[in-house]
Amino acid sequence: MDLAAGLPLRGLQVVECASYVAGPTGGLTLAQLGAEVVRVDPIGGGNDHRRWPVAPSGESYYWSSLNKGKRSVAVDLRSSEGRELVVALITAPGPGRGLLIDNVVGRQWLAHEALAERRPDLIHVRVQGHPDGRPAVDYTVNAEVGLPQITGPETISAPVNHVLPAWDLITGVSVAAGMLAALHDRERTGRGAFIELALSDVALAGVSNLGWLSEAELRGADRPRHGNHLYGSFASDFGCRDGQRVMVVALTEGQWAALQSATGTAKVFDALAAALDVDLRQEEERYRHRDTIAAILRPWFAARDLGQVSAALDGARVLWGQYRGMTEVAAAHRAGAHPVLADVDLDPSDTGVQASTAITARSPLRWNGGYGEPGQTPVLGRDTEQVLAEVLGLTTADLAGLTDRGVIARSVA
Repeated sequence: MDLAAGLPLRGLQVVECASYVAGPTGGLTLAQLGAEVVRVDPIGGGNDHRRWPVAPSGESYYWSSLNKGKRSVAVDLRSSEGRELVVALITAPGPGRGLLIDNVVGRQWLAHEALAERRPDLIHVRVQGHPDGRPAVDYTVNAEVGLPQITGPETISAPVNHVLPAWDLITGVSVAAGMLAALHDRERTGRGAFIELALSDVALAGVSNLGWLSEAELRGADRPRHGNHLYGSFASDFGCRDGQRVMVVALTEGQWAALQSATGTAKVFDALAAALDVDLRQEEERYRHRDTIAAILRPWFAARDLGQVSAALDGARVLWGQYRGMTEVAAAHRAGAHPVLADVDLDPSDTGVQASTAITARSPLRWNGGYGEPGQTPVLGRDTEQVLAEVLGLTTADLAGLTDRGVIARSVA
């Protein structure tokens, strides 16, 4: 594969002043497509620099993975001199520059109006919690759109949160999409753009676009919990004889036929359909009778080991998946099962501790059949002097003075 084909954004320089998940995911998406993303942090690191999970060396798997492939600049953001350096980086001249991702609140020196005075064609994407400026994170907006009320077993009444920050990740990809759309417009018209993207809006758009809010309004009540069943169709989890569990889904008529073929239950379900006077080829009928269908199928799975279940389901082209713990996923990666994953060495800098290895990911976009490189893991402040010299033309003496005054961190070799 021509690796260069997977780097279509070469020549772009994006400045990222963001923390945690959404903004850095946007920058990571652009970096893995070839953009030079310059991440700006305060000296010593921001609140997310050592966030769990961490390696034995003390490096954050979280921070290192979300910021790989980026250049790291560390500046004293409390000093006017440090702020001027950041503004100069953001507004530096050049056709591929003037691109900013941030999620800052209340910093007037990073207000779009102030930055656009320096560079009118600036493209600025700002991640917010709520569109009115109130703070929010994934776990608060997820609660606000009603998902914990319909998640979890039928037998409980308390809300059930999930651990995946899905809205953060979707927001991050939306940041990249917004940046590229605005860049396309700038190339045609010369105009800059200020794009604000609120996490709460992303969550509301998600649940409304799926029709869930319309359904709730029509019902006059929230959708009931269904545990591991799939709302509106048939899907359920089943235990195998050896203690393994699988998730089986039959969305389409073909998938339903395949499931019956694999389990030898076609005649049983024909009889059930006749007795109930329903057509189980219809998705909504399979949903309505999900508990009965699952009860009929359960003994078939319970009588077989995972290997037997796997062979039968794959042979009939059933839509299914095995429940795995993350340790099993990591072991499968070590065996070469997931080419989208990659091992990278974390650099503990001057701690004297041996570097740890992290499992991280390449871009999931495959160009001409292949994955690109994951990107080098960052070290806080490693690229400060080099970036300031390249972009702003600072001399060795200039950099030495900034370092002596504590405005920038000394770059790591």
